[in-house]
Amino acid sequence: MTRPPTPLPRNPRWRLGTTGLVYLALVLLLVLSAALVAARGGNLFTTANTVDLLTRSSLLGFLAIGQTLVILCRSLDLSVGYVAALSTVIAATTMAGDPSRVLLGVGATLGAAGLIGLVNGLVVTGLRVNPFIATLGMGLVIKGYLDTNFQGPAGAVPAAFQAFGYTRIGVLPVSTLVMLGVAVAAVLFLRRTRTGYHMYAVGGDAEVARLSGIRSWVPTVTAHVLCSVTAGVAGLLLAARFGTGSATVYSGGYELEAIAAVVLGGTYLLGGRGGVAGTVAGVLILATLDTVFNVLAVDPFVKDVLRGVIVIAAVAVYARRGHPARRVRFPSGGTAPPGPGTGTEPGSTSDPGSGSGAGPGPDPDRGPDHGRGPGSAPQPLGGRR
Repeated sequence: MTRPPTPLPRNPRWRLGTTGLVYLALVLLLVLSAALVAARGGNLFTTANTVDLLTRSSLLGFLAIGQTLVILCRSLDLSVGYVAALSTVIAATTMAGDPSRVLLGVGATLGAAGLIGLVNGLVVTGLRVNPFIATLGMGLVIKGYLDTNFQGPAGAVPAAFQAFGYTRIGVLPVSTLVMLGVAVAAVLFLRRTRTGYHMYAVGGDAEVARLSGIRSWVPTVTAHVLCSVTAGVAGLLLAARFGTGSATVYSGGYELEAIAAVVLGGTYLLGGRGGVAGTVAGVLILATLDTVFNVLAVDPFVKDVLRGVIVIAAVAVYARRGHPARRVRFPSGGTAPPGPGTGTEPGSTSDPGSGSGAGPGPDPDRGPDHGRGPGSAPQPLGGRR
């Protein structure tokens, strides 16, 4: 008599998704921060503090949104800070203070940034260079070019374009509105397009994606191009705020901060899981911390320590929540008795005590080919050929 398979234990309690957990943490942080500032006799939600929080989030948001796409493909981009610095120089020198050259400057900046992303993606996928090394090398190339040719401010941004960095509607800066629009576009791209689905597939398992008929290099290269383009938008924002090109903004550590926001937002650093919605919450959490630390005049060293502890704690929580339950293959506590003729050799699916070749059926945890029996050949992921 065959023993029915033991079902997986199910947790009957309602569980909050990772993105919902990040937004819940953001709300709790805002409440706690407001209480802490109020205890010092201040108000966190003054117009100045709110504008400062949203302004900080817009710059980091552009970088983190693009970084999310790359990390979903199990890649990485450490050149975004250098691309942003180069973008400020390209924009300012191309515009040269002339309002009629604004569109030309924006196009040249985004085109150059996209070209850098294309090179990064092709080096990672075509030459099989580790993305950490490939993008770090690209960043150093850009740094060397900037340090050699630009020792100070370069070019000039016309006042019409500087409005992008300073204009606001009420307490909401225009740059934040643009950042939220880019975030919505990225969410729709991931959820509604084939390339977006392929990014998750390649990040989850590149080999399985390849066997399923996905050209794995396409979503990876696309992600790198989009990541560099968003870094170019961040550079345009910096140029609008500075009024000129600044070749030294790469020293701000924007690339590491963007990665921290992505991870804090619940995106799995090894790819295949996460999304832009959580990244936006992660950006707001970091911006809130910076604003609160500035209001409370916290020492910069202590600020960095606290931010690091928060990121590590968040990743630890996500790891424990996302740990998959293990299926008990032999619920009686025994092991599979090996040996020919018993129907329990490796690859056989028959029950040890049944004496027949019929197994308990396909195992939903291991795919439709599990339980076919030793005489059936596995089918490729794309279906029968």
